[in-house]
Amino acid sequence: MTSFDHADIYGDYSCEALFGKALAEAPELRDQMQLISKCDIMLLSGSAPKRRVKHYDTSPAHIAYAVDNSLSHLNTDYLDLLLLHRPDPFMDAEATGRMLDQLIDSGTVKAVGVSNFKHWDWDLLQRFMRNPLATNQLEMGLLSRATFTDGTLAQQQRLGCKPMAWSPLAGGRLFGDDADAQRVRPVLERIAAENECGIDHVAVAWLLAHPAGILPIVGTNNPQRIRDAHKALN
Repeated sequence: MTSFDHADIYGDYSCEALFGKALAEAPELRDQMQLISKCDIMLLSGSAPKRRVKHYDTSPAHIAYAVDNSLSHLNTDYLDLLLLHRPDPFMDAEATGRMLDQLIDSGTVKAVGVSNFKHWDWDLLQRFMRNPLATNQLEMGLLSRATFTDGTLAQQQRLGCKPMAWSPLAGGRLFGDDADAQRVRPVLERIAAENECGIDHVAVAWLLAHPAGILPIVGTNNPQRIRDAHKALN
């Protein structure tokens, strides 16, 4: 587990800088990790007082600006992976694709991909790029199953791309009173008991068992939960 999934907006635009400060204390770790960031969501924020409407911006100028900011905040001179965070209804696919190619060609990012894109959004952007898109980061899990049947995951398999799964535990809903969670939890608990592990391990292992090679993203403030999630590999 060596990849760190960031986005410019996380923590009201503050998390990347916090991570960068930590990395500055041990810069030798940079070569042992993969740094991922995402851009294009424009949130209402105190850091952008003139912004009046939440929107998406996949313009070349904004992508270049966002990447420069992420590099500075993360205290690195390149990103291992840059993702467009959400589909932009006003995206100029040709201009956006050209900018993403330029970032790869310059070495600023090693690879680019997308997040939350339907397969038709992916196809549109890829049409205008020389470099292949690397991955699609999708909401996937036992309580978020749409991508398994809408063609998005099938496309990733056809292209030989390993999709990333955000919120594999449904933001904690898997442990709550959600009707869907209550329906699947007895089965999770039975499997967990048989394997002497937690239901979170089973939920993550379910994703890992998929032939698409899904890469689950575990987000938590509790280091022990990260250690526990690693057990799902077994």
